[in-house]
Amino acid sequence: MSEFPPCPKCKCEYTYPMDSLLVCPECFHEWNPEEMTEEELASQVLDANGNVLQDGDDVVVVKDLPVKGAPKPVKAGTKVKNIRLTDGDHNIACKIKDFGSMGLKSEFVRKA
Repeated sequence: MSEFPPCPKCKCEYTYPMDSLLVCPECFHEWNPEEMTEEELASQVLDANGNVLQDGDDVVVVKDLPVKGAPKPVKAGTKVKNIRLTDGDHNIACKIKDFGSMGLKSEFVRKA
């Protein structure tokens, strides 16, 4: 396996360096590995303070969140451990004590 990342266009794993760029031999796409693409920037998940979230991070809920079917809301200040990032409207999957598995929106949490 190559020590270089796969091509962002066609996912070919046989990329090679040329000067400061990486080149794909299948689609001939050239890119600078130092620069983040627009797709990578758009795929980042940010918390309420603008910090980038990653899988396995711990977060803290910043406001009371009502839970459909539950008698009480998830209180502000609740710490959530070991989050998983997902696609969709609720982009955090997690388990909260006394509530179980649920999805959260990243704008209602901050990195712990």
